[in-house]
Amino acid sequence: MGGLFGQVLVRLGLVSELDVCQALSKQLNLPLAVAADYPEQPLVVSGVSQEFLLSNHLVPVALSSDGETLRVVGLVPQDVFLQKALRMASGKSIEMMLGLEADISTALTKYLDQSEPDADQAESASQIFEGDAEFVEHLKDLASEAPVIRLVNQIIHRALDLGASDIHVEPFDDGLHLRYRVDGVIAEVPDPPAASLAPAIASRLKLLAQMNIAERRLPQDGRIMTRVKGHELDLRVSTIPTVHGESIVMRVLDRESIQLSLESMGFSADTLSRYKDLLLRPHGVLLLTGPTGSGKTTTLYASLATLDSEALKIITVEDPVEYQLDGVNQIQVQPQIELTFARALRAILRQDPDIIMIGEMRDGETAQIAVQSALTGHLVLSTLHTNTAAGAITRLEDMGIERYLITSSVNGVLAQRLVRRLCKYCKVPVALTPELIAESGLARFLEPGQTHIQRADGCVECKQTGYRGRTAIHELFVLDNAVQQSILSGADATGLHTQARKQGMLTLYEDGLRKVVKGETSLEELLRVTQDQAED
Repeated sequence: MGGLFGQVLVRLGLVSELDVCQALSKQLNLPLAVAADYPEQPLVVSGVSQEFLLSNHLVPVALSSDGETLRVVGLVPQDVFLQKALRMASGKSIEMMLGLEADISTALTKYLDQSEPDADQAESASQIFEGDAEFVEHLKDLASEAPVIRLVNQIIHRALDLGASDIHVEPFDDGLHLRYRVDGVIAEVPDPPAASLAPAIASRLKLLAQMNIAERRLPQDGRIMTRVKGHELDLRVSTIPTVHGESIVMRVLDRESIQLSLESMGFSADTLSRYKDLLLRPHGVLLLTGPTGSGKTTTLYASLATLDSEALKIITVEDPVEYQLDGVNQIQVQPQIELTFARALRAILRQDPDIIMIGEMRDGETAQIAVQSALTGHLVLSTLHTNTAAGAITRLEDMGIERYLITSSVNGVLAQRLVRRLCKYCKVPVALTPELIAESGLARFLEPGQTHIQRADGCVECKQTGYRGRTAIHELFVLDNAVQQSILSGADATGLHTQARKQGMLTLYEDGLRKVVKGETSLEELLRVTQDQAED
C-alpha cells in the first residue's frame, strides 16, 4: 500500500483521520487547523503556483500584518524541503499548521473553482465529450485522482460519525447537495463538495459499486463493501438520472452495530410475549408490515436469531441479503438469471425446511406459494408494505389469496414504526394539562400521580436535535377466532382493525403513548410518525 504510517492506518479503516492528526499535532508540536482557519477567498501568494500547492497539498491561510510571515496548512507540515521551497518561492518566513486531508482537498477545490475564468466554458467542454468513450475515460481518470478518492472516503466516514442510515448525493441547479438521514430525519450538510466535482464523485462511487460507469441515462444498483474505523460497512448504492446529473443514494448497513435481539428492539413486555408465541408455532404465516425504513428486516433477522438454527432447518430468500446469520441458509434473489422469489421458493420446498423467511411478498405468485408452504407444515416469515396490521389481510386478498386460505394460514401480523429516543442528557419535563391528556389519549397509560412527560430540548451530545437513537413501536394483530370470523364475513381493513381493538390490540399510536409516559420519546415525535393513527 505504501505511505506514511498514519495515512495507512486511516486507509485501512483502523482509526479516524482526526485521531491521527490530533496525535501528530501533539507529537510535532504544531497547531491543528480547523475549518475556521481557512479563508473564504483564496490567498494568492506571489511566486507560489497553484500547481505546486495542489501537488503538495498546501493551503496558504494567512499573512502577518507586516507581510513577512506566511501561515500555511499542510498534509505533511514536517517536510523541511516543502518549507524551504515555500520560503524561497515566496520570500517570506513560513509558519506551518497541520490539516485534515479532507479539509485541505475541499479548500483547494474551492479555491480552484473560484479562480476558474469561465465556468460556462468548462461546462460546455464537458458537454462536447458527453456520451463519447473519450469522456468516459476522462471520468475514470477523475475518479482515480487522490482528491476525489479522499472526498468520497470523507463522505462515507461522516456517515459513520453521524450514525446515518442513508447518504444522499444530489445535483441541483444551484450546486451539489449532500444530505444524511439520521434517526429517520434527513438533514443537509452546510458545506457540500463543489458542483464541478459531481461527475467525478458519481464516477468514483459507481466504480466502487461495480456499476457501468459509461451508463448515465438509466438507473443502476450496486453494492460497496468497505471497512471504516474498524467497522464493516455494507453500502447499497442506487443511482437515478436527473436533469442536473446522477442522483446517488447509499443505504448504510453497519454489520457490527446491528442488534439481533428482540428484547433490545423496543417491544413492550406483553407484545413481545405474544409475538414470541407466534414465532414458536410450528406452521403458519407471520407477517411484518410498515413503510420502507421502519425496521421490518431487522426485526425479521432478530426473530430468526431467537430460533434454534441447529435444531431447525431455516432458509431465507432475500433481495438483498443484508446480514449473514449463523446456521441459516440465505439465498440472494437474482432476477437477471430468473432466480426470483417465486422460483427460489419452489426450490426451497424440496430442501425440507422448517422455517422459511421471504424478504418481501411482492407479487401474487410469491404470496400463493408462501400460503401453500404454511398449509403444508412450514412457518413462513415475510414482510408487506401496508400502513396498519389489519391492512395486510386486504393486501393479501388484493394479491389473489382467498379469504378462507388467509384464515387457515396467517397466524398474525406485526406492524412497526421507528420513533426517535429522547436524548438522556437534555430532555426536559413538560407539565400535563387536562386538555393535553384528553386530546392525546394519555389518561389510560399514565402512572398514578404522574403529572409530567418529557420533551426534546437539544445539547452537544445530540447535536442540538434533542434525540439520540431510535426505538420501535408495534401493533400486533393476532388472528383469533373472532377475527377469523370477521375475515370470512368480508370485513374490510377498517372493520378488521375495529374487531382487533375489541380483542385488546393496542394500535401503534397507543403503544407509542406508553413510551411517551415512560420518557423514552416525546409526544411530538410520536405524532410525527403516527399522524394517520392518532385519531383512531
